[in-house]
Amino acid sequence: MTVQSDSLSLPRDQKGQDPLHLIEDLTMNTDAYQEEILCKILTQNANSEYLKRFGLNAATDRHTFKSKVPVVTYEDLRPDIERIANGDRSPILCAHPISEFLTSSGTSAGERKLMPTIDEDMDRRQFLYSMQMPVMNQFVSDLDKGKALHFLFVKAESKTPGGLLARPVLTSYYNSQQFKKRPFDPYNVLTSPNEAILCPDSFQSMYTQMLCGLIMRHEVLRVGAVFASGLLRAIRFLQLNWDQLAQDIHTGTLNPKVTDPSIRECMSKILKPDPELATFIKNECSGENWERIIVRIWPNTKYLEVIVTGAMAQYIPTLDYYSGGLPKPCTMYASSECFFGLNLKPMSEPSDVSYTILPNMGYFEFLPHDDDSHVTLSRDSPPRLVDLADVELGKFYELIITTYSGLYRYRVGDILQVTGFHNSDPQFRFVRRKNVLLSIDSDKTDEAELQKAIENASELLKEFKTSVVEYTSFADTKSIPGHYVIYWELLMKDTSHSPTSDVLNQCCLVMEESLNSVYRQGRVADNSIGPLEIRVVENGTFEELMDYAISRGASINQYKVPRCVNFAPIMELLDSRVVSFHFSPAAPHWTPERRS
Repeated sequence: MTVQSDSLSLPRDQKGQDPLHLIEDLTMNTDAYQEEILCKILTQNANSEYLKRFGLNAATDRHTFKSKVPVVTYEDLRPDIERIANGDRSPILCAHPISEFLTSSGTSAGERKLMPTIDEDMDRRQFLYSMQMPVMNQFVSDLDKGKALHFLFVKAESKTPGGLLARPVLTSYYNSQQFKKRPFDPYNVLTSPNEAILCPDSFQSMYTQMLCGLIMRHEVLRVGAVFASGLLRAIRFLQLNWDQLAQDIHTGTLNPKVTDPSIRECMSKILKPDPELATFIKNECSGENWERIIVRIWPNTKYLEVIVTGAMAQYIPTLDYYSGGLPKPCTMYASSECFFGLNLKPMSEPSDVSYTILPNMGYFEFLPHDDDSHVTLSRDSPPRLVDLADVELGKFYELIITTYSGLYRYRVGDILQVTGFHNSDPQFRFVRRKNVLLSIDSDKTDEAELQKAIENASELLKEFKTSVVEYTSFADTKSIPGHYVIYWELLMKDTSHSPTSDVLNQCCLVMEESLNSVYRQGRVADNSIGPLEIRVVENGTFEELMDYAISRGASINQYKVPRCVNFAPIMELLDSRVVSFHFSPAAPHWTPERRS
């Protein structure tokens, strides 16, 4: 089959098509769309310095592209990106001018990455956003009868030495004309005014968005944030500020700490005296019981709209506590580098979430991934990558992308597992970010394994009505032998019946029993790893950690608690909040025959 080029002029020429029919067309012709997308990218950027560097000579076929253009990481592209950032406007990576840089969240090791983007990328992002609600409407009715309380934030923008904006992808989107002048859509009415979303002061933005959500509480049909951690931060904000919020509602007067003129102007039209609502909020929030607080305050909420896959899965018990177990659909798979696809069954359980990568969003390849093998990529021996239409069910892959904005065969760092197919288009489970590891010796513990170990250990806390609400870790190599240190922040529903020190020591052992055989061998046979340690920290510690990260340039929208830390100021903050120390009381089981 040949797909006509004009059907791929994204997304303008696709407007007007029924979204669900369009999804069917895309997923029935996956490989044809992918072939045409690559041709369009290479044709558009044929005169770029980067493609000329590898002797592509305007070729647009897959074989030539794969044989000449190498698989790369950000470090490979850094010199070119720095040239653009410093003001070089020649067509280095792509033919169209780089309009701005999209930054990574700033919470990973090292400095933020600068991802090039071009103007037309905004249309592609808007295209994927426009697909979310048509899919959701198949599963949840009457979403056009109310509003969404979504806590959305921007970060103050910075500029590169050459004058280009550098900001997170969501900050870019919320500042775009596509968002600010979006046409009325009854399925996407927000309680938060644009003025609040676009305010760079996180307190004023959060305060105003929460206040509007409270005022419109009976109209709210869904509550959310980008990540689960963001929604929990909003609940924590309500716990700390409900009294002043209620006072504002009682008097109809906005908190003087909110000084942004545009916010004050728009709130003068929204905020009116409502003593009855103020009394309700005081009654709900003044007690110690915050269980089901979301549905108590917003009783018509149908679901929580947050990402709870990958590392965010550990927030599910806390979200269930605050929401009474509301569904938590994960609708979209995207990153700063590229927007990828949708969850076509959004009401599935978080553990069953799979994303369908739409073949018109970029050109996608997949590097087979095996945790037991360590593939070294070199230009002398290029790896054998698999096309989107050729991945195999059940197998794991690292995602490789080629985009219109000048990323060619770029390693995103996401590890995915193929879970099925929608028509001819594969569906993927997000497994983890690559190389988020703890290591003392030859052991290597990734994020998914660490999270599973914590989930297993948390079972011992249930009888005490206690759960782990946040965690991070580091490999302490100062001790001899080195050992894993896990920081836990706990939520205790009954402080009079808290877990004992012996129970927390046993949690350490359960975690060790859950880790791989290489780790256990190091503990038992090689004595190369010391007993695992849990350090319980004060409540609110991880909120302080987020505040610190934001003060150093992280985006409140994209912030994710780092699951491994080694930055000295962060370590000092965590250690200053420790309330108890616990160690594994025994060695885990290990025999030479046992394998994981």
